[in-house]
Amino acid sequence: MDYKNTEGYADPTAYEALTAVAKSEKPYKPLVYIASPYTGDTETNVRRAQGYCRFAVTKNCIPIAPHLHYPQFMDDSDKEQRELGLFFALVLLGKCDELWIFGDRVSNGMSQEIKKAEKRGIPIRRFSFKREEVN
Repeated sequence: MDYKNTEGYADPTAYEALTAVAKSEKPYKPLVYIASPYTGDTETNVRRAQGYCRFAVTKNCIPIAPHLHYPQFMDDSDKEQRELGLFFALVLLGKCDELWIFGDRVSNGMSQEIKKAEKRGIPIRRFSFKREEVN
């Protein structure tokens, strides 16, 4: 914060107000959408997705992982519920700052998430299942 205004004069009131606002604001944490395989070996895939979320937190981000959330109360093997869950997930993706893709394979659901992110201009980052960024 500069103590002087644009004309070079001391402006203590504005300085104190802007300093107070800056101190009260919490640092920004981007919302990142976590995409990784779910179907197949779901136990391993869920454990990995939980790790990917922890990884995002260590990078000062807020992770959103719909494939961990919706299977808690929706049946992924039911086509109608799966489509509804994917619809919900794509709505959430639109609120995120970035899409982070993890793993060696891209599932059908992940490919839809990637297409939606590309269409909306959401930045996409790719990581191996070991959390190493891949270009």
